[in-house]
Amino acid sequence: MEEVKGQNILVLDTSEKSSFFDCVIIASGVSNRQTRALAKSVVESLKENEGIVCSVEGEDNGEWVLVDCGDIICHVMQPEIREYYNLEGIWGTNSVSLEYIKNCRTKLTKC
Repeated sequence: MEEVKGQNILVLDTSEKSSFFDCVIIASGVSNRQTRALAKSVVESLKENEGIVCSVEGEDNGEWVLVDCGDIICHVMQPEIREYYNLEGIWGTNSVSLEYIKNCRTKLTKC
């Protein structure tokens, strides 16, 4: 997402809060077009580099696009939507670096 100019990218370790996924990535895009482009870049990158097929919700309106990559969930939101839903407040402040995700060598099965 950095290459597609995602803003305020935050990676949260949620492994102790949820048994459904280990990490949540939250990023902002300034327009519907950019949020869709950011989500598409995640999907394409994971498919190309890891062979992982992700599910996507919310592409139609583009205000909030959710990419479900199994153990990693990615939320791409416009800033107003992000502020309103405050996912950072829900999942906490246990943030980790993007390198943490990049260095997961177990095909995203456990970060």
